[in-house]
Amino acid sequence: MFRELIASTAGSETILEWIELAALAIEVIAVAIIIGAILYSLFHYLYHSILDPDKEGLYQKLKFRLGRALLLGLEILVAADIIRTVALEATLQSVTVLGLLVLIRTFLSWALVVEIEGRWPWQPKREGEESM
Repeated sequence: MFRELIASTAGSETILEWIELAALAIEVIAVAIIIGAILYSLFHYLYHSILDPDKEGLYQKLKFRLGRALLLGLEILVAADIIRTVALEATLQSVTVLGLLVLIRTFLSWALVVEIEGRWPWQPKREGEESM
C-alpha cells in the first residue's frame, strides 16, 4: 500500500531509492555497532586481564558487553527489515519472511538475555542484582 502511494507521486523512484538507502544505512549501523562493541570489549578484556587478577569478573563483564551489543544490533536489524518490508516489498511472501526473521531474532534476544542475566526477560530482577 505504501509503495503504491509513493508510486503515484512525482519522483517516486527517488523516494523509493532513499528508503532503500535508509534501510541499508540502518543495517550498516547495526553491523558497525556489533563489530565496534566486540573490538572494544575484547580490547578492554585483554588490557584489564593483564592488570586485574579477578579473571572471573572480567569474563562476566566481557560476556555482558558482548551480549548487550548483540541485542542492540539485533533490534536495529529488525528495524531495517521492517522499513524495507513495509515501505518497499509489502507482499505476502516478504511479510511472512519478515515475521520469521522477527521470530528468530526475538528468540535469539531471549536466549542472550538468559545467558547474560540468568533469567527470562519477563522475570523481575533478583534482589541485589545490578546491571554491569
